[in-house]
Amino acid sequence: MSIRPAPAAPSSRAVLALVMASCASAALAQAAAPQQSALRAHGDGAAHILEIAWVLIAGGGLIFIAVMALGVVALSGPASLRTRLAQRGWVVGAGVVFPLVVLTVLLVYTFAVAASMQRAQAQPAATRIQVTGELWWWRVRYLGPDGATLLETANELRIPTGEPVDVELVSNDVIHSFWVPSLAGKVDMLPGSTNRLRLRARGPGVFRGQCAEYCGLQHAKMALHVIAHAPAEHAAWMEANRSPAALPREPLAQQGRVLFEQARCGVCHTVRGTPATGSIGPDLTHVGSRLTLAAGTLPNGQGPLAAWIADPQHIKPGSRMPGYTRFSGEELRALATYLEGLR
Repeated sequence: MSIRPAPAAPSSRAVLALVMASCASAALAQAAAPQQSALRAHGDGAAHILEIAWVLIAGGGLIFIAVMALGVVALSGPASLRTRLAQRGWVVGAGVVFPLVVLTVLLVYTFAVAASMQRAQAQPAATRIQVTGELWWWRVRYLGPDGATLLETANELRIPTGEPVDVELVSNDVIHSFWVPSLAGKVDMLPGSTNRLRLRARGPGVFRGQCAEYCGLQHAKMALHVIAHAPAEHAAWMEANRSPAALPREPLAQQGRVLFEQARCGVCHTVRGTPATGSIGPDLTHVGSRLTLAAGTLPNGQGPLAAWIADPQHIKPGSRMPGYTRFSGEELRALATYLEGLR
C-alpha cells in the first residue's frame, strides 16, 4: 500500500532498534503480568474444577498409599502378616473392593459437581460475549438481547464481577481453545459450530488466558486478558466504548490520523467515526485503552505501537499484519500517538 512518495524510510538499524526495545518491554511486561494458574481460582467454574482436582488427588493418593503399604508388608513384613495377606479375602478386599469403592465414590462425586455446574448455566446470563478465534488473536463482540453486536474489540474481555457472563466461542479458520484457568475450564472453538462457556468472576482483577489448542505458527503468542470490575464500572466502560473515536487534538496525533487514512489502514481495521471500516484485523476504535498489543505479545504504548507498525513480522512472524518500513521515524511516532490516543 502506498502513501505519498516524499518521506524517507527509517534505516533498518533504527527499525531494528525500535523492535528490540519493544521486545525488551514485552519481556518486562510478561514478568509483571498476572499469573496464569489453575491453582488460583477466582471464578465459580475454576473453583469447582480445582475442588474436583484436589478431591481426586486425595482419593488417588489414598489408594496409592494403601497399595504401597500392603506391598511393603507383603514383601518384607512378618511371616504371620504375609500369610494373612495371601488369603483370598485380603486379595479380593484390598485388590478389588477397596479401589472399586473409592473410585466409584470419586466418580459419583465428580458427576454430582459437574451436574451442579450445568444446572447453574440453565438460565441465560444478562451479559453475552462472542469470542472468535483468529490467526492469531481474539475478536470480541458484546451482544445485545437480540444477538446484535453492541460493541467490538479485541484480545480483552471486560466483565462485571459477581454476575454470570455467557461466552459464545466460535472459529472461522482452525481449531482454537479458550482457556482462562483462574476463571473456568477450557472449551474448544470449532469451525462451523458454537460452544458456550459460563464465566463468573468472584472479585475484581485481571486474569490471563491462552489458546490451549495448537493452531499454527504463533499459537504460543495468542493470549488474552479478562478484566473483571464492579458492575457500575463495567456499565460505564460499555457506555464509553460504544462511542466513536474522539477526534485527535494534538497536531502530532492529527498528522497520525492523516497518515492512517493515506496508508489505507482502514481496509483492514475499523475506527468507528472515521472512514476506516475494515474487518480483517482488530477493531482499533479504542485501542489505546487496551493492556497489550498483538494478543498479549507487546505491552501497549507508543514505542510498541510504532515497532508493531514498522515490522510486525519480526515480532510475530506469520501474522497477517504487513510491515510499514517506508514510514519515517517521525511518521511512526505520529501514527503511534494517534493510536495511543484512541481511548
